[in-house]
Amino acid sequence: MSLIVHSEVPFNAEPPLDVLRSSSITEQSDFYVRSHGDIPRVEADGFALAVGGLVATPLRLSLADLRALPQAEVEATMQCAGNRRADMLEVRPVAGDPWSAGAIGNAHWSGVRLADILRAAGADTSLGRHVGFSALDEVEMDGKRFRFGTSIPIGKAMSPEVRVASAMNGAPLAPRHGYPLRIVTPGFAGVRSPKWLAAIEVRDAPSDCPIQAADYKLLPPDVERVEDIDWSRGVTIDELPVNSAICVPQAHARLSPGRLDLRGWASATAREIVRVDVSTNGGRTWRQAHLEGRRSPWAWVLWDAEVDLSPGEHELVVRAWDSAGQTQPARADDTWNVKGYLSAAWHRIPIVVG
Repeated sequence: MSLIVHSEVPFNAEPPLDVLRSSSITEQSDFYVRSHGDIPRVEADGFALAVGGLVATPLRLSLADLRALPQAEVEATMQCAGNRRADMLEVRPVAGDPWSAGAIGNAHWSGVRLADILRAAGADTSLGRHVGFSALDEVEMDGKRFRFGTSIPIGKAMSPEVRVASAMNGAPLAPRHGYPLRIVTPGFAGVRSPKWLAAIEVRDAPSDCPIQAADYKLLPPDVERVEDIDWSRGVTIDELPVNSAICVPQAHARLSPGRLDLRGWASATAREIVRVDVSTNGGRTWRQAHLEGRRSPWAWVLWDAEVDLSPGEHELVVRAWDSAGQTQPARADDTWNVKGYLSAAWHRIPIVVG
C-alpha cells in the first residue's frame, strides 16, 4: 500500500499526489482514509439499517432488503474538510492531522438513493428539517466516548445524488471505507458521508452528536487556541469552496531545465470549474491549463499544463475558477483558522531547476 499514514489509531492516511493524479477515478486502495475511531468489524448476517424519527413507518432494512430496492450510481468527489491543512500549519499552529492535498478522491458510488428510503418510510418533510446518521464506530473526544453521528439538511437528503452506498467503483466497500454501508453526500465535506452506517433519523434539528455540534465548524480567526473554542461561534461546514492542487511535480523537486508537465486536480462543489491558471513565478504571471472533460457535476476536474523552466528556484502556483467567477484566496493566511478547515488558498510548490 502506498498511502502516507498520518496516524495509526485512528487510522488516517492519504495517497502520494502523483498516485492520486494518475487516474480520474480513484481506486479504493488509493483513496484517502479518515477515521475518528477504530474500524468496526461488521457481519452481514443479522445486520439491519434502522430508519426512524419523524417518519410514518419506521423501517429495519437488511442488506438483502436494500439490494432489492432500485440501485443507482453517481460519480462524485469526496474531500475531507481538513484537506490541505498542512498549508495552514505553515502559517500558525492548527489542530488536526497535517493533510497534504491528498485527502480527496473521486469514485463511482453505488447503492440506494437516500430519498427513496426516506419516501418509503414516509418522512415528514414539513416538520423534519434534518436527516441524522448514526454509525457503528466509536469515537473518543474530550474525555467522552460515543458513536459517530452527523446530519445534513433534509433538502440535501432528498436530492437525487445522495446515496446509501454499498459499493465503490463496482466492488463492495472495503472495511476502512465503510463496509457494509456508508452515506455519500456529493458536494459536502467528507464528514457528512459517514461510514459504517447503522441508523437514519429524520429530525427537527441537527444531530446533537459532538461531531456535529462541537466539531467541523469554521471558526473566526481570533480563536487561536483549541482550549478557547466556543462552538456556538462556528459555522457548520457542509459545502466546500473552490480548491485546486498541483500533484506533479512534487514540492522541493530538483528538475532539469526545459519543458515540464504540470498536473493536478480542481474542485468546486456542484459548480463547474471553468478555468485553471498556473504560474511559474509565484503568481506574478499566469497561463491557462488544459482541463479534462467532466462526466458528472459532482466530480473533480483534472488539469495539465506545459511550462518552460529556466535554471534557478521557482515557485509553481495553481488557482481555479468556477462558473460563478469565484476563485481561491492568494494566501493561507487569509483563511487561517485554529482547526485548519477549508484550506483552499493558491497551492504553491517550490522547486529547483538545474
